Amino acid sequence: MNRRDMMRIALMGLTAAGTGEAMAKVAAKTAVKTAKKIATKAVARKAATAAGVPIVDVGVAALQAAMKSGHTTSHALVSAYLARIKAIDRSGPHINSIIELNPDALAIATELDRERKKSGPRGPLHGIPVLLKDNIATADKMETTAGSLAMVGVRPQRDAFIAARLRAAGAVILGKTNLSEWANFRSTRSSSGWSARGGLTRNPYSLDRTTSGSSSGSGASIAASLAAIAVGTETDGSIVSPASANGLVGIKPTLGLVSRSGIIPIAASQDTAGPMARTVADAAVLLTVLAASDARDGVTAAADGQAQDYTRFLDARGLRGARLGVVRANFGGRNDLASAVVEEALKVLAAHGAILIDVELPNAGKYGAAETEVLTYELKAGLNAYLADCKPGAPMRTLQDLIDFNERHRDREMPYFGQEHFLQAQAKGGLDSPEYLAALASCRKLSREEGIDKVMAAHKLDALVAPSNGPAWLTDFIKGDNSGGGFSQAAAVAGYPHVTVPAGYVAGLPIGISFVAGAWAEPRLITLAYAFEQATLHRRTPTFPPHVSMV
Repeated sequence: MNRRDMMRIALMGLTAAGTGEAMAKVAAKTAVKTAKKIATKAVARKAATAAGVPIVDVGVAALQAAMKSGHTTSHALVSAYLARIKAIDRSGPHINSIIELNPDALAIATELDRERKKSGPRGPLHGIPVLLKDNIATADKMETTAGSLAMVGVRPQRDAFIAARLRAAGAVILGKTNLSEWANFRSTRSSSGWSARGGLTRNPYSLDRTTSGSSSGSGASIAASLAAIAVGTETDGSIVSPASANGLVGIKPTLGLVSRSGIIPIAASQDTAGPMARTVADAAVLLTVLAASDARDGVTAAADGQAQDYTRFLDARGLRGARLGVVRANFGGRNDLASAVVEEALKVLAAHGAILIDVELPNAGKYGAAETEVLTYELKAGLNAYLADCKPGAPMRTLQDLIDFNERHRDREMPYFGQEHFLQAQAKGGLDSPEYLAALASCRKLSREEGIDKVMAAHKLDALVAPSNGPAWLTDFIKGDNSGGGFSQAAAVAGYPHVTVPAGYVAGLPIGISFVAGAWAEPRLITLAYAFEQATLHRRTPTFPPHVSMV
């Protein structure tokens, strides 16, 4: 619909309004608004294909097959996603999930199309558009800010290791996604999905509800098919919670499988990046590219020996004989409706051959205070090191610089909540402090050998199972987040893998089911998650309602 058509509708509205200037103005406004909605829907429909190939809810393998056959190109895919972003992210339902687009994306796609014709694809991600969370550094024309205005113009010296891995694999980095500012570790009363630089990201399944966080934009954008796949990051819940809230698959890998170099940090003992995708197969493809050792991140020394082609573990029969520990203590604390969804999921698991054993997770919830202590110590050390490694001349060189900036720009940076975690971190000593070392040792002991390892060994389990999270809550800038808990903490603190997959819906809001196991158990968890996914195919395409109702 062009501008002339919109004006024609507006004039029709004027005529229909009858006499009276005020009524005419109201009618004209309403008519123009309606015209814009019609136009947006038309753009969205047009943006659903690339050179005749659908892109909504289409996975990596299908997009790759379409490029291989010549039915589409990477350039056409990027163009279609850009059109869809314009129609859905920037206007229409305006989910506001992408903080910045890569101005070179089309040129990169064109070059990858030439390369494909000349020598064939580099691999399964060749020409595939990918989104990165805005705490993952790219040494290009885009910013890397963690959603903070203080970080605008603070340029990294190089790509994050995983960004370089994606480029080498032939992926097109389409843009950066919004996030809960500073990965949700600036304030004790934050609202997930909001950053000073990006504003609020909205949930495609109910626009008045949270995307959860901190990988908020990565979750919302992939749910809305604004790219094929995305990378999120997690310290505690920041991949699996937004994946669950946005009806996605999320993989939080074992600490050390995926490099953190070039990622704005919170805590070296828990931080990791990981895939967020609409299917387990797409997440497995992405994890295969991300997993590798990196000399700049010593914790990844064992990664090359553990990394796999994770697509080899996509076995639809993988639930047969699997021993799964059901952590029912994590059911009722979230939401009885969500618990009912997961009870139905358990029936599916059993029907497909899994052996379900009710278990208690030892020491769960006993290391919350110690975890916060560890995170505040490590935040200070990590941020200072990251900023020191940025290009010379940057105005932000220390955590104290960031705190001072936030105070100077309180109206824009802290209109809803403050920076309590930053202040607590700045007051901490170094990583040789006895208090820090004691807290870290306690976290590891209670979450690992006296936690997940203990219960899995006692019952000879393949994985622990529980709801990932309750339904997405209403966004509330006064009270902050109201998540009602989650199943992320034990695996996050232990540094163990965690996979969430869609399990069903409560009033149209997605509910995820989690599979958790010990270190380097990604292959087994991917098998279990894939078998459940294929047995249920629960995921639905979001329709961007303004709100949802039980009626």
